[in-house]
Amino acid sequence: MSDTPVSEMSFEAAMQELEQVVGKLERGDVALEESITLYERGAELKKRCEAKLKEAEEKVAAITLDSEGTPNGTTPVDAG
Repeated sequence: MSDTPVSEMSFEAAMQELEQVVGKLERGDVALEESITLYERGAELKKRCEAKLKEAEEKVAAITLDSEGTPNGTTPVDAG
């Protein structure tokens, strides 16, 4: 598991770690206490991924096209 706070993770980093957490839980080769910790981290990661997806959907929805199919009404997107 990463030491990076979930709230600071990119979508890609959160998704990658979530896949690792799920893999460990599915194998079932971790102690109960570690399973609980992994489950809690996984829940946080899932929530982060959902929030980042929602942000992306809102940015896409804000893009409108003019009569010629050219995007307009957009605002600059933060690449971070």
